[in-house]
Amino acid sequence: MAQNALARERLFALRETIAKLEGKPAPALAAAEREALASGETGRPDAERNGRAQRLPFGVTSLDEAMEGGLPLDAITEIRSTLFRDAGAASGFALAAAALLQRVEEASDCSPILWIGDTVSTMEAGLPYAVGLQDFGLRPECFLQALPRKLDEALWLAETAVESGAFSVVILEIRGNPAHFGLTESRRLGLRAKAAGRPLFLLRQAGEEEASSAAFRLLAEPAPSGMRALPDGSRLAGSIGNPVFHLSLEKSRNPAPLSLLLEWNPHERQFFPIDEPRRALTPDERSAHPGAQLSASFDGQDRPQKMGSFLAFERAS
Repeated sequence: MAQNALARERLFALRETIAKLEGKPAPALAAAEREALASGETGRPDAERNGRAQRLPFGVTSLDEAMEGGLPLDAITEIRSTLFRDAGAASGFALAAAALLQRVEEASDCSPILWIGDTVSTMEAGLPYAVGLQDFGLRPECFLQALPRKLDEALWLAETAVESGAFSVVILEIRGNPAHFGLTESRRLGLRAKAAGRPLFLLRQAGEEEASSAAFRLLAEPAPSGMRALPDGSRLAGSIGNPVFHLSLEKSRNPAPLSLLLEWNPHERQFFPIDEPRRALTPDERSAHPGAQLSASFDGQDRPQKMGSFLAFERAS
């Protein structure tokens, strides 16, 4: 059975490559739907899928135009970080996009969000916290989390969850570039998302760019936040405001590169563009109690030591 499935995936990939060369629409999705109909496994009704918007606009003109109207709701969107220390930025942006989708759909549907976490990544970055999710703009009662022990189990769970159509979005977190998650597995997830009309966020922590079936790839990096805004419009000195993301669009049909700063407002659950990076706070704007400063070492232990004597040896060969 595994060999037959692999053969079908290779056939889909070849058909899609030929269709691209000939300038024709890819028949992989149609083949997948015919296979689902033949096996009796149909997704949601076509009327329901057609009645649901297939794009989620961010509300930022430059980003929405580059992404052809916004975030696709029937495909894979990859969100990655280059280093593990930036895992909070990548996870935060993925959760912000999920909260934006939850705000749009909460009037008619409160489908839960499924977070499929990576065990090693959770050891480094921690687990989602209900109170923190609520402060970030999410509804904790509509948030589910799974921690599979193996990557194969995580892929199976993601594929089944997307195909079921029971979740507004499925977030699959993986670490780095595992060998068992390649173009074939990514293509299978993309076909399931397209057939079910549900989005899948591929959260790649500390990973490099690689070929995948994701419609878009976004690089999320942390950026300095401004000061917290007060009701009268002023800023509270020494405070920390809303989170800011440095977002780069790495993969899209738009040939022009795009890099911008986005501020996430958890109360309004909306992104706002920032024209310029946040400036450093002056000493009088900093916190009144920044903490004790460590004095320099009095005996000079922090300075580089001088090299000792050198002894020349003859070459052995």
